[in-house]
Amino acid sequence: MDPSIKIKGVSVRYRLAKEKPKTLQEYIINRLKGRKMDYQDFWALRDIDIEVCRGETLGIIGHNGAGKSTLLKVVAGVLKPTDGTVLVNGKIAPLIELGAGFDMELTGVENIYLNASILGLSRKEIKSRFDKIVEFSELREFIYSPLKSYSSGMVARLGFSIATEVNPDILIVDEILAVGDEQFKKKCNQRMLGFKEKGTTMFLVSHTMADIKKFSDKVLWLDHGQIHACGNDVDALAEEYTRGKSST
Repeated sequence: MDPSIKIKGVSVRYRLAKEKPKTLQEYIINRLKGRKMDYQDFWALRDIDIEVCRGETLGIIGHNGAGKSTLLKVVAGVLKPTDGTVLVNGKIAPLIELGAGFDMELTGVENIYLNASILGLSRKEIKSRFDKIVEFSELREFIYSPLKSYSSGMVARLGFSIATEVNPDILIVDEILAVGDEQFKKKCNQRMLGFKEKGTTMFLVSHTMADIKKFSDKVLWLDHGQIHACGNDVDALAEEYTRGKSST
């Protein structure tokens, strides 16, 4: 099968200050006096190699700070890697951060047009899918209110509804299903299963091993920015990860 995503030698490095000023005043004084800050390298990802074939779902697991969200941002094109390459074959719909691509001052209606256009839909296409987006989100009575009045769960509903109505070739989901009520989570699960049946490639980050087992064809286990394990034995890897968490 042809790869939808090919990640080769990807590393992401951040420069972190060794000693941070305690106050803004201290920072300004140090700058005025020409004092240079010492920095150290922090590798959020290091030498990541993986291929995901068309129609596969890659479940990504690891503790907080392991590099999961950083990897998704690199795949989505939000973040440029320090080293390595990412080849993407298809249209991506990323659900990476709550509220990403939204303007909290605008209404739900305005944000549907804004976010869907970012994902590549024309105004005509958005208009034809508008009612379906609103219906799935269950936000019709709030859709003319500004997003700043929405709860985090409502924002997540709108984001998921837009991204999945775009009918992407590649869907990226980062813990977005952890926000919201159980009834809506069931709807999201059903829609994601529908995408699997249609052959959509998916990247799924979740701390819920039941979701990893349900959706994943392959699991990537990240630890401190590096690949700890990767394979198609989803149940075994999920259980090993769960045992490791319970023993720490």
